[in-house]
Amino acid sequence: MAFTNPLKHQLQAGRRTVGAWLQIASPYTAEIMGRAGFDWLLIDLEHGPGDIALLISQLQALNGSGVTPLVRAPWNDFVSLKRILDAGVSGVLVPYVNTAAEAAAAVRACRYPPQGVRGIAGSPRAAGYGQNIRAYLDHANAEIFVMVAVETPEAVANLEAILKVDGLDGIFIGPMDLATSMGHFADPSQPEVKAAIASIEARVLGSGKALATVANSWEQAQALFDKGYQLLTVMADGVSLAKLAAEAVAKFRAAYPNG
Repeated sequence: MAFTNPLKHQLQAGRRTVGAWLQIASPYTAEIMGRAGFDWLLIDLEHGPGDIALLISQLQALNGSGVTPLVRAPWNDFVSLKRILDAGVSGVLVPYVNTAAEAAAAVRACRYPPQGVRGIAGSPRAAGYGQNIRAYLDHANAEIFVMVAVETPEAVANLEAILKVDGLDGIFIGPMDLATSMGHFADPSQPEVKAAIASIEARVLGSGKALATVANSWEQAQALFDKGYQLLTVMADGVSLAKLAAEAVAKFRAAYPNG
């Protein structure tokens, strides 16, 4: 069967989509989250502890779920991106992209020649271990979703040029990194940071690129969707489990302080 990316076509049709982080490198949480009905799941190889072998295990756990698998790459590095794509993902989020040249390099790393520099091989999982070579290779350039993270004042200043990069599909706003790089350590609530985010929104929305970020509550997610965001992470496997566990223990301690 020809390789297709349902998420990319959903976004091109103007649809809102919902996703979540997979950050603890577990095929078990990948399988659980895959069964939940998300449109996509974002496996984190930047801050998560996983490697390519664990990534493939997570992707195997998502087989048959209908979820589109994405990966946040550890860096804007064509070798890392090649290995991630060969594992069989449908798209990547590339962190810390500050210029149009860096965005173009990320896109080239995800495209086979002549559009890019991705090495061609029919043996990896993406091409069915040699059993689905042409059906993958002939469609990968058009179907792979490429999104870059805007996380610094430099990226904000260069955003118009970044948005003009051919083949770039989306912009992800990293609020914590953006705030910290602006001098407000881990505090995106500062007015200056909010203004920067608003300026990003104004330029991305209507540009033909999808806009993405993190939502920390359903109320925030709904407000962002109503603004025009098309991709939001609304939870994370590790963080959400930790929060649920802490809440359960706190309820017990409050009800029975002496056990």
